Amino acid sequence: MAKLSIRIDFDGGHRIGPGKIALLQAIERDGSISAAARNLGMSYRRAWRLVEETGTILGMAAVQSKVGGQAGGGAVLTAAGQHLVRQYLALEEAAGKAAQPMLKSLQKKQK
Repeated sequence: MAKLSIRIDFDGGHRIGPGKIALLQAIERDGSISAAARNLGMSYRRAWRLVEETGTILGMAAVQSKVGGQAGGGAVLTAAGQHLVRQYLALEEAAGKAAQPMLKSLQKKQK
């Protein structure tokens, strides 16, 4: 079945799309940037750069890192990061519903 993907383009060439959102969701789920990167099959360095770029776009941090130690480090989404994920998913759902008749039509033409 055809599915709509959303990418939001901002000034300065910055973008938010499925990849950054998946990374934020993985960080929230896994509790760390390194675990999220591993589970998504990307390098820690790439994940960290995507997190930093997301913070630049938002104008504030999307992820808060905790320094390691005996209790271990980790990361959590900030309120801004959580809001971004919620808004993006809502936008994606609304656009997907609106586009459903057109997607069905396109899929019929493929068969």
